[in-house]
Amino acid sequence: MAGEQILVVEDNEKNMKLFRDALRATGYRTLEASTGGQALMLAARHRPALVLMDVRLPDMTGVEALSRLRMDEQTAPIPVLAVTAQAMKGDRERFIEAGFDGYLSKPVDIDALLATVEQHCGRRRG
Repeated sequence: MAGEQILVVEDNEKNMKLFRDALRATGYRTLEASTGGQALMLAARHRPALVLMDVRLPDMTGVEALSRLRMDEQTAPIPVLAVTAQAMKGDRERFIEAGFDGYLSKPVDIDALLATVEQHCGRRRG
């Protein structure tokens, strides 16, 4: 699925660079947003194959951004993965129940990131 476009939503520049570098090195194209509002705009405009969504953003939570993506028929089918430092027991299940298609915990292991992206990239919901 290399060549697919992935929207990375992350407000920490160090994490953004890590995602960007790893994804681009394997042939993916990236869009970048540091807020939920930017993510909604970019997702509607470009309809990426996948969204990596930080769950703590400056303007809204990742869960709220996910909810708004799901309300729009154009962006509803896009798979969205939660990316979070919340890695306590039950967190994965909580985010999946909230509607995320997958979950990655921070600090992100690059091999796990790429395997998860490959697993979800190109999939559309519904």
